[in-house]
Amino acid sequence: MVIGVARNRLPWDVVRFGYILGFGTPLLGLAYAIWQLWHRWVGWPEIAILLIAYFSTGVGMTVGYHRLLAHRSFETQPGVKAVLLVLGAMSMPARPLDFAAYHLQHHAHADHEGDPHSPRDGLLHAHIGWTLSRNRPDRERYCRHLLNDRVVVFIDRTTLLWFGLGLLLPVAADGWRGFLWGGLVRMALQNHATFAVNSICHAFGSRPFKTRDQSRNNLLIALWSFGEGWHNNHHAFPSVAFHGFGWRQPDLSGLLIRGLERTGLAWNVRRAPEGAIARRRSGSLPAAQQADAEMPAR
Repeated sequence: MVIGVARNRLPWDVVRFGYILGFGTPLLGLAYAIWQLWHRWVGWPEIAILLIAYFSTGVGMTVGYHRLLAHRSFETQPGVKAVLLVLGAMSMPARPLDFAAYHLQHHAHADHEGDPHSPRDGLLHAHIGWTLSRNRPDRERYCRHLLNDRVVVFIDRTTLLWFGLGLLLPVAADGWRGFLWGGLVRMALQNHATFAVNSICHAFGSRPFKTRDQSRNNLLIALWSFGEGWHNNHHAFPSVAFHGFGWRQPDLSGLLIRGLERTGLAWNVRRAPEGAIARRRSGSLPAAQQADAEMPAR
C-alpha cells in the first residue's frame, strides 16, 4: 500500500514559482553582501554562521537526499535518516521525493533523451533552466519504493516548514546579518554548488571511466560540493557511497558516511567491489558488470 503523497502536492505552477523565489532571491542577497564588503569587512559571527549553516545543510543534501535517499548507498536508523533529510530540506526548496525522482531519471537517461538536465540542451538549461520545466517529477516511476517510507513521506509533506526553519535559525543567532549570511548567501552558494554538478560536471573535467554519458570529474566542484564533483566516478559506480577514489580526491560527504559507519549509525555501506575500479579504468571489466555499475540503485 502506497502512502498518500500525491494528495498533498501543490499545483506545479505554484512549485515553479517557489523555485524562482528560492533560487533567485539568494542571488540578490549575495549581490548585496558583496556590495557590503566594499564598505566593511564581515565579522567572525557572520563567518561562523555561514560555515555552520553551509556545512550542516550541505551534508543534508549530499549525504541525505543524494547518497542515502536517491541511491541507497547505506542504511541507517530512522532518527538519523530524519535528521539528514531535515537538513536537506533546510538547504533549498526541494522536496526529497521530487529530488530522488529527478535524480534517478537523470541516471536512467543521462545526456540522452529524457534527461531532465543535460548540457545537450544548453549549459544554462542544465544549470538552472530545467527547474522551470513544466514536467512534474515522476515519483511513481522512479522512486515508488520510497512512497511507503513514513520518514521520507513526513519530511516530504513538511518540506516548507524545515526550509523556513533553515532561514529562521540564523536570524535567531544574529538577526538580519545572520539571515543575510547564514540564509541568503549560504543558499546562493549551496544552490549553485548543486547546479554546477548537473552542468559543469557534464561539460568540463576529466573522464577516467568510459560511461554512456558525458559525466566528468572536477576538483573545484568537488571541493565546493563536499565531494559531489567526482561525477564521472559517481556515474561509473552510482550506488557506491564514496565518490572520491583515493586521498587525492577529497570527499567530505564520504568521510561523514565513514564516520557514521564506524560509530554504528550506518551499515550496509556500499563500496565498489575489490579491483573493480582498476578494471573499469583499464576497460577490462566485463560488459555485463559495466552495465550493472552504471545502473542507479533502486
